[in-house]
Amino acid sequence: MTDDMFGAEGGSSGYQPLAARLRPADLVGYAGQSHILAPGKPLREAIDRRQLHSMIFWGPPGVGKTTLARIAAEAADAHFLQISAVLSGVKEIREAIAQARQHKSTGRDTVLFVDEVHRFNKSQQDAFLPYVEDGTVIFVGATTENPSFELNNALLSRTRVYRLRSLDKDELMSVLHRGLDELGDQVSAASDCLELIAAQADGDARRSLNLLELAADLAEDGEITEQTLREVLQVSLRRFDKGGDLFYDQISALHKAVRGSAPDAALYWYCRMLDGGCDPIYVARRVVRMASEDIGNADPRALTMALDAWQVQERLGSPEGELAIAQAIIYLACAAKSNAVYTAYNAARAEVAEGDSEEVPLHLRNAPTSLMKDMDYGADYRYAHDEEGGYAAGENYFPESLQHRQYYHPVDRGLEQRISEKLQYLRDRDKSSTIRRYD
Repeated sequence: MTDDMFGAEGGSSGYQPLAARLRPADLVGYAGQSHILAPGKPLREAIDRRQLHSMIFWGPPGVGKTTLARIAAEAADAHFLQISAVLSGVKEIREAIAQARQHKSTGRDTVLFVDEVHRFNKSQQDAFLPYVEDGTVIFVGATTENPSFELNNALLSRTRVYRLRSLDKDELMSVLHRGLDELGDQVSAASDCLELIAAQADGDARRSLNLLELAADLAEDGEITEQTLREVLQVSLRRFDKGGDLFYDQISALHKAVRGSAPDAALYWYCRMLDGGCDPIYVARRVVRMASEDIGNADPRALTMALDAWQVQERLGSPEGELAIAQAIIYLACAAKSNAVYTAYNAARAEVAEGDSEEVPLHLRNAPTSLMKDMDYGADYRYAHDEEGGYAAGENYFPESLQHRQYYHPVDRGLEQRISEKLQYLRDRDKSSTIRRYD
């Protein structure tokens, strides 16, 4: 027996979408997720032994989170109770717990499935903790967001997180063939049409079946053709959550491809993000970050090109701006790489944050008044332009306690190779100078 406190599954009579009709009742008919459901895997073992634990299913839409929770409950002969974090509040949580207690009194476990659990605030998430700990419910949450960011540590510590993956082409094709069988002999589709549906579904089994059902409704004489699919697929909506986990996965892939000097891969991820509806301005901002973090002074032109691309996007919009950003991405990916600026900046910040508030040495202080001059502000300061080669060898610009610090270590690539040689030359002059500020 299962309950949905909001009737989301519908009754046993009346129309049911194809995806609902094909919802598998056991693992035999369940598509995908072999990485957690193959024989010997912990979740598979728990289901087979009918010894369920509280867990979080984390994955994109349409990969079977709800279905897997139902299958697990059915296998353990547990009462299945479902609530939605979008529609539920404290009242619904209390009602669910009350039902679970009733079943517990008869010796039957309850699987409490909370869809979109990340939508609950901290206090609502905390409300489940006592009942998870005392065994009133076996808590199963479903989320499309990274649990480590969206769920309380207290709840995470009492559950096990399972990552569910998008279905691959073969898995989606298997789902679609089952869908055709369910629709009956009056509907047919060639393999290339099913492959097109699978591609447009983008790893989402539910979407693939919804597209198949819509195509079947529009098909003339029951045959799903390319023309039928063109009508169904007038707008291709890739799965791309602008605020969710997929968003950060893809921008991470783009950044790492640039860092790894892989222009083609970088361009692919950029186009994936645009295809999914990402604002090009966001990408432009991140490209500026890449120019400083991963290239820096190895090729200072990278930062200029990134800023220029951002400006083109702001002034001209699409498609000119998107092309300019693509140009910058390819340039950055091909440029000499150095994280020396990024590392130096972080090292200096850490020293400032952790150290004392050192005073500015007297010789570096400005002396706009006679009183300050009397106090030796600016005394013995060496004006670099008056020194040999425009460099005051042996001078120190740190507080005395921090002299000889070196945060910036140029790499032996690009322009930084020449910078490194210049700095080494100046350090050698410091060592040989007879004029030393502190030592």
